[in-house]
Amino acid sequence: MSDKDALMKEKNELIVKMLEMQKKFIDLEHGKGIDPGEYYYPPAGSPLENYVEEYNQLAGKVNKLAHEIKGSGHIH
Repeated sequence: MSDKDALMKEKNELIVKMLEMQKKFIDLEHGKGIDPGEYYYPPAGSPLENYVEEYNQLAGKVNKLAHEIKGSGHIH
């Protein structure tokens, strides 16, 4: 497996995880609704605890990998 293939595999795995997170969020939203305050400031034990941070970290990694795959440089 080439470096590019390994990067693409990692990027695809992260995207799958992000899609799974989105599905869980939508299920939660349809099930009981989401209070905007709970989304941005979830209480301890909330299903949304760390959601925004984790999702944003994954998105950042996907973005960085996409640039590495394309060869357009590194984003810090």
